[in-house]
Amino acid sequence: MDQLALLFVMLLGAVISVPVADRIRLPAPVLMTIVGIVLALIPAVPNVNIPPALILPALLPPLLYAAVQRTSWRQFAANRRPIFLLAVALVFVTTAAVAFVASAVVPGLPLAGAVALGALVAPPDPVAATAVAGQLGLPRRLVSILEGEGLFNDVTAIVLYHVAIAAAVSGSFSASHAALELVLSAVVAVAVGLALGWAAKKLMELLGDATLQIGLTLLVPFASYVLAEEFRGSGVLAVLTTALFLAEYALDADDVQARLAGRTFWDVVDTLVTGLAFGLVGLELHNAVRTAEGHWPQMLGWAAAVVVTVIVVRLLWLLPASWITRRLHALRDYDEDIPSTWRETLVMWWSGMRGVASVALALAIPLTMDDGAPFPHRDELVFLAFAVIMVTLVVQGLSLPWLVRKLGVRADTEKEKEFERLLARRAGRAARNRLKEIESTEELPDELTELLIHRAQEIALRISPDLGDTERREAQATRVERLRRVRQIQAEMMSAARHEVLAARSEAGSDPEIVDRVLRQLDVRSLR
Repeated sequence: MDQLALLFVMLLGAVISVPVADRIRLPAPVLMTIVGIVLALIPAVPNVNIPPALILPALLPPLLYAAVQRTSWRQFAANRRPIFLLAVALVFVTTAAVAFVASAVVPGLPLAGAVALGALVAPPDPVAATAVAGQLGLPRRLVSILEGEGLFNDVTAIVLYHVAIAAAVSGSFSASHAALELVLSAVVAVAVGLALGWAAKKLMELLGDATLQIGLTLLVPFASYVLAEEFRGSGVLAVLTTALFLAEYALDADDVQARLAGRTFWDVVDTLVTGLAFGLVGLELHNAVRTAEGHWPQMLGWAAAVVVTVIVVRLLWLLPASWITRRLHALRDYDEDIPSTWRETLVMWWSGMRGVASVALALAIPLTMDDGAPFPHRDELVFLAFAVIMVTLVVQGLSLPWLVRKLGVRADTEKEKEFERLLARRAGRAARNRLKEIESTEELPDELTELLIHRAQEIALRISPDLGDTERREAQATRVERLRRVRQIQAEMMSAARHEVLAARSEAGSDPEIVDRVLRQLDVRSLR
């Protein structure tokens, strides 16, 4: 099997893993990691030869962009305190704790190398956290915090990692220089992200066509990452800034086709790239295994110390941080999402799985120093990093569904339904107000006005049928059932029409372009 065949196997696995994971009630990223581990143990499967410097730029931009589509800037702003505590403060604390433990247990490991190890294992993976939380039906406030932490912690960790690596290869370190680099990296990234977001928005308006607009959104995250890195900024933060800007300002409420097609497109990209990324995590296992050959007991002892440190530090940080935050909420009415109970705090703790970013940073550790000497303990650092990744991703990922069920943590469906009813009322009210505006400028026949008023009332009832009184709900339920049957018959009619048009595509003398044009009209009509 060559590299290209392995790529197609991984992409196929990414597609198949989604329904299989749903059936066995396992997060898809965890399943793909296990698939990668199994493939890595097969002799016929080649080693993955991807330059480490290309892993982050190739995988993170589309994953981050897709994740941002499910949130908003205002949600991040509302949760800035818990996100700061997790994505910035906890990353620093974890890095320091891991560096201290690694320096103590690994003989001869320099401090800079230990800090680099702490930085690369500190950030929980945004894709793993989002995918797992979404499949388990966790409360939205937990999902929001995990998404915010996962999206922003890479920014802090990657900058710390680069500072530590630079100190290790050069042999010198300046705290003031490191702090300045962290600030400048963030400023440059935000500037690049906003500029590219604004340019992309203007270009989308010029393009007009939904296909071209969606194609542009595929290029934008990569361009944002590369440009920011070129100017020594944080590529991750630049992608997040660009994606949040476009989600906030480039959304046209009336561009239904572009929105539906774009969402479908990014669901496909997210599925393929996520599966490929976590399959790669499993495939890289052979590097760690080869490093430990000959001295397994010693290496496993080091790994156990580092893994326990990573897991315990997160718990020791979350418990008091959550308690203090809840106390502040009791004193002041902050508009932010927090874990409301100790059970939710435990679920957040066990959701701290490491993934793609940690793998890429571990493999990107330089082979040599500035003076040409080998990077000290590089193989050991890579092994320890993979130990943390495998334990947190596989062990925690496999056991998280059980923990969620055991603790009884689940989404507040009634609260979600209440918000849905609120949106339904607002939608119906907006439709009625618009109808009144039209009536004030146009003379509409009475029967048409009555019909439109009825349609405006139905908008809210279709979104949330329990808004009306009992009689209206029963009437709406009858209409819904009748509409369901009508749509079922219409679907069969449209299916017959599509089959007939497709049959004409194979007939002699038919123009395939015209056939496809007619088929597209039927497809669009079927979606209404």
